[in-house]
Amino acid sequence: MTVKKYNKLVRDKIPSIIEANGKYCKFYVAKKSDYIRKLKEKLLEEIQEFFENPCVEELADVQEVINALTYVNGWDVPSARFKKNRLRGAFGRRYILEEVHE
Repeated sequence: MTVKKYNKLVRDKIPSIIEANGKYCKFYVAKKSDYIRKLKEKLLEEIQEFFENPCVEELADVQEVINALTYVNGWDVPSARFKKNRLRGAFGRRYILEEVHE
């Protein structure tokens, strides 16, 4: 029997899917501090996957991790976005800053 080690955050249904495929998996429920750390790791992983394969499914994975981070930290991201957009703008005009002369 081959054992693969992961030690990473997975979606909620993954253990059930693994077992439904006739395999055994070992997992635990993370404490909040460990969960937040693993979410940050997962965000980097999902962003890398999006860079390697830029598609809506990979971007949806990034958004799912962002949603989890937002929820666990109790953040109001829409308000923060609105404030930042009002003060500094968004990215809609496609400006690429080349240089600043001082």
